[in-house]
Amino acid sequence: MKVKTKSKKVNKAWLNEHVNDTYVKLAAKEGYRARAAYKLQEIDESLDLIRPGHVVVDLGSAPGAWSQYVRRRLSPDGAAAGALNGAIVALDLLPMEPIEGVHFIQGDFREADVLARLEEAVQGRPVDVVVSDMAPNLSGIGATDAARIELLIELAVDFAVRHLRPDGALVVKLFHGGAYEPMVALFRDTFRVVKPFKPKASRDKSSETFLVGIGLKPSAHG
Repeated sequence: MKVKTKSKKVNKAWLNEHVNDTYVKLAAKEGYRARAAYKLQEIDESLDLIRPGHVVVDLGSAPGAWSQYVRRRLSPDGAAAGALNGAIVALDLLPMEPIEGVHFIQGDFREADVLARLEEAVQGRPVDVVVSDMAPNLSGIGATDAARIELLIELAVDFAVRHLRPDGALVVKLFHGGAYEPMVALFRDTFRVVKPFKPKASRDKSSETFLVGIGLKPSAHG
């Protein structure tokens, strides 16, 4: 059935909502706590970041959809429970319902004692992938929001530099705006390969995008 619309914009809005509904339905069907799982899935499948045997750190993990996705990737048969080939350490300011095989820490990543708990949970193992869906509470004031976003990303990069394997990867959430260019520059200074990524599961009207850095530059350690 053909639907005539006066404007392509109306049609696009309808399609966009329909697609997003699809992700919500899919998440419910596949047992994910949020549609965000499909953002990480798309990034991972495009760049082949997460593999069985990996140690993965999930920053800003609540409600847990990214940890759920990682957990399935590290399972020998892609299961949501049972055997796990690898390790997942998750952290968030908010509480998170337990996920089998995921070591969860509740606390503020900006605080030194919380960072120390995270480092303790990693147990000195080289980390293969750090994923960060952290986002500050936005005030609507451009300069303030940019500074808050930059701080979280700088902390994630600092953690990655200290804990990632030389060929490891960091994925962070970013927003188009004042923080975007400085953070791309920071990634280019730190990683050999830098890729901006806007997954299909991100809403079109959202300014969120993701930055992926792969392989630490030797200078990053210094």
